[in-house]
Amino acid sequence: MLKLYDTKEMVLGIVQHDPLFVVLQQDTHLEETLYNDAYLAHIKESSYYSISEVAGWFDITDAMLRYYIKPFEQYIFNDATISPNTNIRLNLSAILRLRMILLLKDKHRVKGLKLLLGMDDNGQLPNHQITATTMTNDDLANKVDVLGNVLQQIIQTGLFTMQPNEEQGALQVAINQEFLTQKVQLLSAESSSFEDIQKETAELKQENENLQKQIQELQEGNVKTIVQKIRERHIENEIVSKLRTEALQQFSQERKVGFFAKMFRSSQIELEKEQFTLSYISKNLEERLEATLNNYYGK
Repeated sequence: MLKLYDTKEMVLGIVQHDPLFVVLQQDTHLEETLYNDAYLAHIKESSYYSISEVAGWFDITDAMLRYYIKPFEQYIFNDATISPNTNIRLNLSAILRLRMILLLKDKHRVKGLKLLLGMDDNGQLPNHQITATTMTNDDLANKVDVLGNVLQQIIQTGLFTMQPNEEQGALQVAINQEFLTQKVQLLSAESSSFEDIQKETAELKQENENLQKQIQELQEGNVKTIVQKIRERHIENEIVSKLRTEALQQFSQERKVGFFAKMFRSSQIELEKEQFTLSYISKNLEERLEATLNNYYGK
């Protein structure tokens, strides 16, 4: 008898390369349902179960279960048994395939599910697909596993979705236009924010230039005390500007970010950058300012 904490690993071992499972993973709730069905806690992998038993587990009628078995017999019973007198017996592998059909039926319907599986009008799977599901070659299994992981990571970015192509009768990867539009709008907004920062930097530079002019004028008038205060303020602004530049350079070196990460987490990255910069300035300003002023006054 299977233990509850073993069910996810057990299910993955059977369905991880299944085309319907790839689609199911796009919906976290449906995927968790597949792992956590109550019947998995007591089912025996080597046993076969009747239509009535399985229908009871899924809380549907026998007739409804037979309705969804009929179009997908070759897919469901790939390694199970079905007798001519329709006394159907299902093992765990067949039950899991049937369960994925039931979880996806509302969204894809029978026709859409056939397209996802690559079935023809007679409910037949292509010969190469049948062979692929029964081969035990280690190299092939490894390649399928790698491709499956890559595809799963692509889908999880949100930029792509898996959709059936009715014209070609196959499953294809399509760009999620709504998601892409949202990201473009977000990047556009952040670009505007960057322009604001550039504008503020230019204003700060202009302010420093004005301070320098004031210093020169006041020095000529021999107003020593005021000149010192203005000069100290100018020195402080220069130190803050240098510390900001150092902080941004250090942040860039310590936290290198790739294109996709920058695209999908740009707001979070900018927030972390600003927090890092403020912390860096706060930590170093007093010491740097004191040293610079001491040097300026010759102490």
